[in-house]
Amino acid sequence: MKKKKSKGRQIPFQAAFLLLLAGLVLSGCAWREESAAAEKTTQIVLTTGFLPDEVFRLENTSCSRAELMVYLVTEQNGYEAVYGAALWESEQGKELEERLKNNVLAEISQVKAMILLAERKGIALTEEEKRLVSQAAEEYYDSLNDREKQVLEADPQMIEKMYEDYALADKVYRAIIGDINPEISDDEARIITVQHIFLRTATRNADGTLTPYSDGEKEKQLRRALQIKEEAEAGEAFEALIEKYSEDTQSVLSFGMGETESAFEEAAFNLGNGEISGIVETREGYEILRCVSTFNREETDRNKLKIVEKRRAEVFGQEYDAFVDSLARNLNEPVWESVALIHDDKVTTDDFFDVYNRYFASAL
Repeated sequence: MKKKKSKGRQIPFQAAFLLLLAGLVLSGCAWREESAAAEKTTQIVLTTGFLPDEVFRLENTSCSRAELMVYLVTEQNGYEAVYGAALWESEQGKELEERLKNNVLAEISQVKAMILLAERKGIALTEEEKRLVSQAAEEYYDSLNDREKQVLEADPQMIEKMYEDYALADKVYRAIIGDINPEISDDEARIITVQHIFLRTATRNADGTLTPYSDGEKEKQLRRALQIKEEAEAGEAFEALIEKYSEDTQSVLSFGMGETESAFEEAAFNLGNGEISGIVETREGYEILRCVSTFNREETDRNKLKIVEKRRAEVFGQEYDAFVDSLARNLNEPVWESVALIHDDKVTTDDFFDVYNRYFASAL
């Protein structure tokens, strides 16, 4: 139920990327694991002749180490803003670093693939869009201190090209999903609101994994949950019980179908206004719910927009996957293996995508 706060990257192309990421054929592991099977269906070429700083090539386009490091440092500093720089020192932190690297490789691979798709579709940026690209690049580059420019090996031309690629990928996505406007019913998008009392039975680690409590600790939490349920049934104000017992900072949750784990969702959606649930066991702990509203008009309307974007991303994914399967690609293993997080107190930049959003969130 708990989520890391993002830095506002949820424009349509980025939302589509998040939906595609898990199965993206250009992810770091997939480049290696699928190579044998790909020889039968995909032309794998360009195995030699890499430039010293090339991370990968995709048909006639490529990604430099400097480009990838801008993405990686942006994401790294976003995590550190939430969890602190010490998170990388743990065993889970090492696993998170590898996962973060692979995610960044997948994301920038998708951008490069969509540049090729733009060529196929005859899509290009307008002069006005190019002007916005230049302004965004200038703002971001000027925000970098001397150490950041040195470590990232960034120059104005590279940053401008990165924003141009990203804007073009965004435009391709919007062109593909432009005519997709499904009708979403109130029932399908219904958002309910509940209060909840949460007793933890597992610790959430920085990389998102869970470490369960011992059986004894879990039994103790269950006894506490039973006691709380008895107090609620005896008429104790639910708000008072939340303040006294709950181990979550959020006391009120609003959500729709498919947004929480199944046990929590089933219990919540079966409550009427004012009703209190039994004890619900989730992956992270025990929950006791009280329904505040079985239908939230404002939130339901917002959820309809989210569902539409998800449907659009699914349609985009079908076309994108079919296109990407035909591309010749190759990863420069030595350069890729040398990529690592930067641990430098003077390297704190984390707004590459925020700057883009300020110029392009409503421009395309």
